[in-house]
Amino acid sequence: MEERNGIVTFAGNPVTLLGPEIKVGDKAPDFTVVDNSLKPVSLSDFDGVKLISVVPSLDTPVCDAQTRRFNEEAANLNATVLTISVDLPFAQKRWCGAAGIDRVITLSDYQSMSFGKAYGTYIKDLRLEARAIFVLNSENEVIYVEYVKEVTDHPNYEKAIQAVKEAK
Repeated sequence: MEERNGIVTFAGNPVTLLGPEIKVGDKAPDFTVVDNSLKPVSLSDFDGVKLISVVPSLDTPVCDAQTRRFNEEAANLNATVLTISVDLPFAQKRWCGAAGIDRVITLSDYQSMSFGKAYGTYIKDLRLEARAIFVLNSENEVIYVEYVKEVTDHPNYEKAIQAVKEAK
């Protein structure tokens, strides 16, 4: 497994990411995560344009804000919006209910870190996902990528949303 050092920091400290760096133009790798009912889900379960929002934990302020923002934006986007974290599916379901999240699909990578390993977001040091955004067109080609340099910072919402609006 490829190790990438110093790509991102967590609270100012460099961390090691496992997996490849995904780039614009790449074919999106497949992955297996679980939904809120513990059912296995993979990339092929979703059609059309996809915005994949990757967060360390929904129970933290930036992850909470990021997921709420994409939930609001989803109403005006012709895309499926997925949020992936290593939170347990039960916690994701509880958080979505409490936060009124109804347009974003939350998925958990807690079992095998399949998504994190495939997309290079697996923080080896912490067994968490690094904050990242991926936009895939309907052919599952990557058309936008952001690995947020400092995991505790917000992503560039405007650029991600613009990429979704321009996707086919």
